[in-house]
Amino acid sequence: MDSADLNVLRSVLEWRRDGKRVVLFSVVQTWGTAPRAPGAMLALREDGVVIGSVSGGCVEDDLIARLHDGRIPANGPPVQLITYGVTQEEAARFGLPCGGTLRLTEERVGDPAWVAELLDRCEAHEIVARELNIRTGEVMLRPAGKTDVLSFDGQTLRAIYGPRWRLLLIGAGQLSRYVAEMARLLDFEVLICDPRTEFVYGWEEQHGRFVPGMPDEAVLNIQTDERTAIVALTHDPRLDDMALLTALDSKAFYVGALGSRVNSIKRRENLAELGLSEAAIARLHGPIGLHIGSHSPAEIALSLLAEIVAIKNGVELKQKKTVESV
Repeated sequence: MDSADLNVLRSVLEWRRDGKRVVLFSVVQTWGTAPRAPGAMLALREDGVVIGSVSGGCVEDDLIARLHDGRIPANGPPVQLITYGVTQEEAARFGLPCGGTLRLTEERVGDPAWVAELLDRCEAHEIVARELNIRTGEVMLRPAGKTDVLSFDGQTLRAIYGPRWRLLLIGAGQLSRYVAEMARLLDFEVLICDPRTEFVYGWEEQHGRFVPGMPDEAVLNIQTDERTAIVALTHDPRLDDMALLTALDSKAFYVGALGSRVNSIKRRENLAELGLSEAAIARLHGPIGLHIGSHSPAEIALSLLAEIVAIKNGVELKQKKTVESV
């Protein structure tokens, strides 16, 4: 779940605890070229304040108008289904591209206990399915797996929520600053570990959260899971290899280390001598990143994150870096 969805749910929880009426809209189905994918959310407070987006700006004004013109009565059904873009004329009126159509649930949020529990479970890095009964408005939270996807059968909306994707950087040097900044724009939670106190200066809290301890301890302490990427960037094998020994045996979906082709080959040999299995060593990305002719720290960061995002999104990499990085 990205930070935008988290912010929607946090606002819903805050508003309901303050006694405000809240309507939660969720995209459940799309046809054609719809602006937002199923699962996108928008929360509407009783005074018209909104957070989130279900159409990238196409239908949000009409959702607010529904509140003010009485189409969302306080004593109405707990959940309604509304559709935009059924006709070409309506699609054009609401600005839906290419005649796209989207169906939303319009859900009056009652007891916000499920919101608090969902946020807590996502914070604990669980993947959770929220099942919404369209007829009664009842919400059930159930465990889900990483391959589960949103589904809607006309009676029950089953939406999948999970923790944000995380990126653990081993090393707080110049390159890590570029990687952290770009990763934040891509909605990764950024974690940094560097026991060398000389490199900590100048890092602001918003750039990432420092994990104390040595690199191998950091990999264990963050409870590395399938939504975690780990990259060693110190150029010091005493620190990088310490992290890699633990990371390559973890559930991290990406493990990489900065270095040239020659250094990467030597690193693999060292890891084998330290007892790491061939299967674990084969998971190591090194040299890191896609080949874009990168030279500057910013270009290397872009190359690295392009590779990480491609793997996160399940894209087959048809080309891999074949030249030395740095």
